[in-house]
Amino acid sequence: MGKKNEGVRIACENRKARHDYFIHETYEAGMELVGTEVKSLRAGKANLRDSYAYIK
Repeated sequence: MGKKNEGVRIACENRKARHDYFIHETYEAGMELVGTEVKSLRAGKANLRDSYAYIK
């Protein structure tokens, strides 16, 4: 396994999706946040419960 990057941290993870579904491939992606989304993330109150991704 590779060494983790010290400057990058996972801010939020959808653990319920990993519990409810079989995930056979994972992808790393970024999101652009604005306004109150940034404030919630910094406060540690981010929520990915109803999130989804569309891969083109």
